Amino acid sequence: MVFSWNLWSTVVGQGRFQCENKMVLVLNGVLQDDCPLNTTSLFLQHPVYRDHANQLLSIPTKTVGPIGLLYVRQREMAAVAPHDKNVTIIGSDDATTCIIVVVRHSGSGAVALAHLDGAGTDEAVSAMVTRVQELGIGYPEGRIELQLIGGFRDQKGYSEDLFYNIMQAFHKHPLEIDLTQACVMDLNTTVRGDINWPIIYGVGVNVKNGDIFPATFPDKGPDLPLRQARSFTGGQTVLDIYDSNVGMLRIGPFNYDPLRGVDLWLAQSDEFLLQHLSTSPEVEPPTFAMQLRSTLRYIQDNQFPAVTVFPDNRPHYYRRDEATGCWQLVRY
Repeated sequence: MVFSWNLWSTVVGQGRFQCENKMVLVLNGVLQDDCPLNTTSLFLQHPVYRDHANQLLSIPTKTVGPIGLLYVRQREMAAVAPHDKNVTIIGSDDATTCIIVVVRHSGSGAVALAHLDGAGTDEAVSAMVTRVQELGIGYPEGRIELQLIGGFRDQKGYSEDLFYNIMQAFHKHPLEIDLTQACVMDLNTTVRGDINWPIIYGVGVNVKNGDIFPATFPDKGPDLPLRQARSFTGGQTVLDIYDSNVGMLRIGPFNYDPLRGVDLWLAQSDEFLLQHLSTSPEVEPPTFAMQLRSTLRYIQDNQFPAVTVFPDNRPHYYRRDEATGCWQLVRY
């Protein structure tokens, strides 16, 4: 799902690329000299990814509740270690043209997950790898494993461009990165009534054992309208939302520019909002318009979040409540 004032200008502006011959990605266990020209050639040259995708697609979608969940939304990332008592599942959903990226250290089991739409990709990739390396200190050596899930064969090619954007970012990283899952594009596309639809919209990762599964998350955690407002108003960074040192969810601080015409947008029909503020209006989840209206109302009420939301320029911290298992705001 993408709703953004600068609707996908980041991805479209960058377009596709041609990799140079210094690839550090490992495909099917072999260090590559050349980058596949597209996802079609990737799957033809390495059919094992088709097998791995089919294995993931065969797992029933799980509905995950809030207890022990660390939910990551669009333009966010988080990293967690298996021994973290506050997190059992890390996950994200509502991805249509977006791609969910999972980086895991095979020695420590540390996992980083991001929901990427083309903004801040290079920085997010570097941060994800760094975080799993830091969380893996003191554990046995292992590989850095990469799993890409989401994106589909959309009409305008957003997902294809984003896939290469992400691949390029990992290609530029100095460490060897082992691509173990690529359930993207054609492998994540089905046809309903002559319209391409994504099959998987979301995934969860069990941080205790590394198992990954299709998932949906009705409860997406605290401060959701605030978090959505940041990306809707053009925030180009991928926000790291979890402080593993203290085991707390961390939101902000950040600011965004006032948005004109919010009243006019709120007066429009759900269908109008869908057609004008989504990269994939035909296949969005049914909650799209509801979430968008919630975000617009939040922006309307908080035009200057540096003043109304973060007056002391400190993050909102949430600690896992031992009684309920849900996130609770830490009062200072």
